[in-house]
Amino acid sequence: MLVPKVDAGSPRMGTGPQGYLRGSAVLGTPFTCDFEDGDCGWQDVGTSTYRWVRGRASLARWGTGPHSDHTVGTDLGSFLVTVSPPAKTVATAWLRSPEMQEAAATCEIRAWYHLSGSCEGTQGLNEMEQPVLRLDVAYRDEVVGLWQNPERSSKGWHQLVAYLGRIAGQFQLIFSLTQPPACGAEVALDDIIFRNCGLPGPGQQDCGAQESRCSRGSCVAQHRLCDGTDDCGDGWDEDTTRCKSFTNCSFERDLCNWEAEPGPPSWDRNTSLNLGALYGFPTRDHSTNSRAGFFLHVNSAPNTGPSGTAQLSSPTFQATNSCSLVLYCHLHGSANSNLSIFYVTNSTKQLVRERTGDMGSCWFRERVNFSVTEAFKVLIEGVAGNGGTVAIDDLILSPGCVKEQGKSPVTLPSQAGASPCAAGEVACDSGGCIAAELACDFNNTCTDGSDEKHCGATTFESGAGGWHDVSVGHLRWGLQRLAEPNTFLTGSFLALQEGEGQMVGAAKARTPLLGPSGPTCTMEMSYRIQSGPQGFLAVRILDHTTGTTQLAWHTQGRGVTAGERVRVPLGERSRPFQVELLALVDLQGSASVGVDNVTFEQCYLSVVAPTAAELTCSFERDMCGWYQDQSSDFKWVHNMGQGQGSDHTTGSGYFLSVDPSALWSRGQQAQLITSRQDPAAAPRCLSFWYLLAGPQIGTLNLKLQPEGEEETVLWTCRGTQGSIWHRAWATLPATGQKPYRVAFEVLRDGFLGDVGLDDLALTAGPCGAELSCSFEAEGCGLAASGQGTWQRQSNGTGTTAGPAADHTTGTAAGHYMVVSTGRDSLPAGHRAVLTSQPYQPSVPAQCLAFWYHLSARTPGSLGVFVEQSGVRRKVLSVSTMEGTGWHRGHGTIQPDGDWQVVFEAVGAGGDHGYIALDDLHVSDGACPEPASCDFEQDMCGWSSPSDPHLHSFAWGWKSGVPLAKYPGPEQDHTLGTRNGHYVHFDTSVLGAGGTSALLESQPLPAATDSCLRFWYHMDIPEHLYHL
Repeated sequence: MLVPKVDAGSPRMGTGPQGYLRGSAVLGTPFTCDFEDGDCGWQDVGTSTYRWVRGRASLARWGTGPHSDHTVGTDLGSFLVTVSPPAKTVATAWLRSPEMQEAAATCEIRAWYHLSGSCEGTQGLNEMEQPVLRLDVAYRDEVVGLWQNPERSSKGWHQLVAYLGRIAGQFQLIFSLTQPPACGAEVALDDIIFRNCGLPGPGQQDCGAQESRCSRGSCVAQHRLCDGTDDCGDGWDEDTTRCKSFTNCSFERDLCNWEAEPGPPSWDRNTSLNLGALYGFPTRDHSTNSRAGFFLHVNSAPNTGPSGTAQLSSPTFQATNSCSLVLYCHLHGSANSNLSIFYVTNSTKQLVRERTGDMGSCWFRERVNFSVTEAFKVLIEGVAGNGGTVAIDDLILSPGCVKEQGKSPVTLPSQAGASPCAAGEVACDSGGCIAAELACDFNNTCTDGSDEKHCGATTFESGAGGWHDVSVGHLRWGLQRLAEPNTFLTGSFLALQEGEGQMVGAAKARTPLLGPSGPTCTMEMSYRIQSGPQGFLAVRILDHTTGTTQLAWHTQGRGVTAGERVRVPLGERSRPFQVELLALVDLQGSASVGVDNVTFEQCYLSVVAPTAAELTCSFERDMCGWYQDQSSDFKWVHNMGQGQGSDHTTGSGYFLSVDPSALWSRGQQAQLITSRQDPAAAPRCLSFWYLLAGPQIGTLNLKLQPEGEEETVLWTCRGTQGSIWHRAWATLPATGQKPYRVAFEVLRDGFLGDVGLDDLALTAGPCGAELSCSFEAEGCGLAASGQGTWQRQSNGTGTTAGPAADHTTGTAAGHYMVVSTGRDSLPAGHRAVLTSQPYQPSVPAQCLAFWYHLSARTPGSLGVFVEQSGVRRKVLSVSTMEGTGWHRGHGTIQPDGDWQVVFEAVGAGGDHGYIALDDLHVSDGACPEPASCDFEQDMCGWSSPSDPHLHSFAWGWKSGVPLAKYPGPEQDHTLGTRNGHYVHFDTSVLGAGGTSALLESQPLPAATDSCLRFWYHMDIPEHLYHL
């Protein structure tokens, strides 16, 4: 077993102050570090102030770095992160593991990294000057690269996978982040995992009939003897005496008896030392696991197209049925790289094995068996895709490969002529050329449809249909014929089979590069799986534009044969992306996995779905014209509550929800989008019911995205609004001749809460007066008039003096309405008026509430009036204000028809005064006295801000209807029924000390004698809380 070397500076197995080392029940993980309890012996070894430290998201400034760790998925988890980046010089932060020893050839290292910040402020950066994250291994007095971050990468946590190769003796791993001058990037690391790194354990177990016993007591399969991999761990299976009948060419001295056909391109013999560390190049050879070891390679520079075909041929061999070739391959840097192995006779050229795609930065084993009835040569062809490299090493021929003596050698056929198409084009089967980006774009461009024939949509009856196996381990995907009738599969299908690779892990198959795709795009497939719960089948999306890999669908084994036809949403994506099938089962028993009849539905970018214009939706049947943005960090879910309460439509139906605490909800954004809508000649009103609940929930935005223009926020709401459905309206403006889209967006500010959406309705004409307005999105239809100018601003962007923070968010980024009352803007006695749109009363009495803020010196005066049928009635008049914060004003309205609210600021002739307004709200029923509240209609000015920086949480507002996720009393005190409302807080979320949940009243006037009376309900012992 791979273990850290035990000394004073290294961690020991188990738990303790140095970190948490845990095992994995899936693939075997003897050494794992999640940094929750310590650093597990990883040490910062830098020589400058640029260094690695252990930290949390809650200790960093919100908005930079990761917002959560990867292990826990919240701001309470720990990780390692770089700090204090240099300002003017290139510098590197170094992180070194404890000393470890004896890594098996199957060793795989996985870790999660989060790269944030950028070099956008640095002018003239080329590719080599971008920040580079590397993982290296130090052993035998050299440092060998294992992995470096891809050129493109989006925000969020990404997984790296590195293959260590067989290492005898001691070694250490080194992470490094190198930044050019003036580059403010930082990287975080979490969940470093070692898989299958231990040597096979010595034992006295009986070896099988097809196995041999190693010197150290473990067993090795006989077909793994003399294959270039130390499976035993002591070299017994690769002993030169035992393997003397095999012919191995390691290219350390020359090409042996193999012959490279002259190019260009051609197979070139080289070392990693000479090639350098460019992305895609091998970082070491396979024979010696060293930078100084030799191999053959063919490569293509970025943006130059495929390299052409390089050919390597063997001597001529006698006819045989017992000749096999083992070789080690390296395909990295391009999804279009290809390695093909043929046998060639004087009459035929037969493809025996083909590998296509990007297999990662590793050497993987391939074995090919030849059964040929006449003299033949082995021909290996390599084509490097754009920016990629194809390399081979350790070509091992079995004793059955006997050179032909005394006869004419086999002559290689001439290579096919040059393509009739130019660079950047592909040929149609029917003749003619099309641009390469039009192939596999879900639309037939060639007249015969050949450009879409090998793009993944297939029945597998005529081949793989464009799917390529990219596995590097004991499992692979291959075509298989159905032996007996089956409910789920027909004829030929793609099946999980035993592979020749030396690694241990899931099998992968990928489509060619696809796209672009539209928002309605889905992949349908039939599958069958027979496996225990450890086995699985999954679909992932590899988005090369963002550098992300997303899990789109998965199923686990159930102990019995299971299968069905499934629809996997792919959504709108830029070109290029790939779909990947991922599967893992134990084929030694009766387990199996098969996939068949793959189709892509409504994927072409210009396809308009029948429901595209259906923006009115109750979500009872489906999602109408709304679609999950598949590129979002986390997802909207179409469900019936799951502990969050009932829907708004029927009380027992469907709605859309977002749960930021779900395990898969990593990242900061979830978007619900429409497809492309026809231009709108007139404004329309979109009404909807929403839910924002929980002690630390984020923001819900409604956005308009006109084609070719910046998106605009039409409506926004931040923080908990209680476990109650609220109705909101937003006017969608006319877009002229421009198509547009509408999107609901959730931005996560914390990890505890839920967002819901239901009963959307789109009607002609603009919306009426808004019952609630925070001024975060726009001015809510309030019209300014008079001699002064009311304007919407935030402290960070405004030109008029105003409060440092708004009332809604309590931050400098929040918005409010403000008017300057200084003599230069509003002379003494002059007025600035702000008038709402007409309100239509629904009950005899309504409560008008708002928050106001006056400057400390000569603010002038604020008058608030209700205007009905041209008659004004004063609600409030104020010219001074106690304290420095926001104050709440309110008044009961008893209208007999439509009414408007008028805010009138009057100048006092001072120097720099101002009057500000925020959070206008109209509710049914008379206004209560300040700070008095039965919580039936709303929270009456009581507020409960949550702040992720300070670990403070918000109180909720709910009825007695039971919620599994937010438990509370099933009757309130006011009504004594489950329909009554109250404020509550679930103390189980508070966690460790230092956290709090505040419920604050509006500012109250000074009083010499006041009494506060309230009713409370608790289900915890009184000695455990402080109220």
